[in-house]
Amino acid sequence: MTRSEGSKFATYLLEKGLAGMGPLSSATDLAAEYLIDQAYENDDQRVAALIRWETRKNFTTGFITGLGGVVTLPVSIPAALGLSWLLQARMAGAIARIYGHDLESERVRTKILLSLAGDVAKDAMKGLGLRLDDRLTQRAVDQIPGRALVEINKRIGARLLATAGQRVVLKFPRAVPVVGGVVGGSLDAVVCRKVGRTAKSLFR
Repeated sequence: MTRSEGSKFATYLLEKGLAGMGPLSSATDLAAEYLIDQAYENDDQRVAALIRWETRKNFTTGFITGLGGVVTLPVSIPAALGLSWLLQARMAGAIARIYGHDLESERVRTKILLSLAGDVAKDAMKGLGLRLDDRLTQRAVDQIPGRALVEINKRIGARLLATAGQRVVLKFPRAVPVVGGVVGGSLDAVVCRKVGRTAKSLFR
């Protein structure tokens, strides 16, 4: 996977995920729904509710695209994995907005990609002369030099695409395709919840 392809993919996730597409509203509009809701006492409660709802949405996405007699794990591109990543980028962006961050900031956008990258995030930063602890924290990412952010984005995009190619296929009898839907939906939900928690730790 080339850096150029990684850069294009990272840009696509950020642009489409944050601006919204089709029936999906923008990350800013999504955040606004929670910010104006007086049922929440603070932003932490708003973010917790957002993560819960978006996790359910990711389960539904995985369930629908996973129906069939064959389930691809993590999930196929573009219908399943691509849509899940877009939903997760939108969620991470909304979390950033709830905590008062500017979505036009390059550093904020890198944090959104880091939220999606999960375990491959640190691998993406190897060779850049960056020293990070075992856990990604807001303070650690804020110390990354601005000149390194674009390169990190490229690397994360490339590694996400590489991960998408490492698919494990589970075959189920076509008579019970619902099993495939449950597995695909459950995986999407688990990953979405993890992305949300990472985004919260990076933006809180």
